[in-house]
Amino acid sequence: MDRKEIVVLLHGLARTENSMKKMENALTRAGYETVNLGYPSRQFPIEQLAEQVRDQIVSQIGDAERVHFVTHSLGGILVRYLHERLDFSMIDRVVMLCPPNQGSEVVDRLGGLKLFEWLNGPAGTQLGTSSDGIFSDLGAVDFELGVITGDRSINWILSTMIPGRNDGKVSIESARIAGMTDYKVVHATHPYIMKNEAVIKEVVAFLRSGKFSGS
Repeated sequence: MDRKEIVVLLHGLARTENSMKKMENALTRAGYETVNLGYPSRQFPIEQLAEQVRDQIVSQIGDAERVHFVTHSLGGILVRYLHERLDFSMIDRVVMLCPPNQGSEVVDRLGGLKLFEWLNGPAGTQLGTSSDGIFSDLGAVDFELGVITGDRSINWILSTMIPGRNDGKVSIESARIAGMTDYKVVHATHPYIMKNEAVIKEVVAFLRSGKFSGS
């Protein structure tokens, strides 16, 4: 593997880089150099978060020529925004875990509540399915992208707001995005998918070959 190849990990909404630590350790054992970024996901809208993340990445990747990403939830939307709106052209392979690529019906139902905004910040309220929301600025992807999403929930109340199979926050259909290279549904929940051993193995497989095992 090229020593100028780096994997950037981006956590999800209202989480920290600690949530990606198990994934980071596994990637390090697999021979990858990693950058596990923390960012203030509850403090700013997606546009500002993406700019902050871009600046952090640029300051930490040195002379890397290939930059891969492993993201959870909101982290995947930041990568799409980086690529589409901030002209970040160094993206190579990306694995998104439970990304709300078409938005979440939970936000449609609860996003207007003060408590929801207090818990999730301005970025959280942007993740609805409205056709004039943040996703109207983001189109199909044109980088190598593998999407892994879950079909298990630990919050049945939220799951009742989501049509079809879901992980408690995002439906398996909303995780899809035009242009993705590979797609896999696993028996995992939204909060803990990044710690799932089978998922970690699939992440490594995609970073190495551009496809999930069995694809």
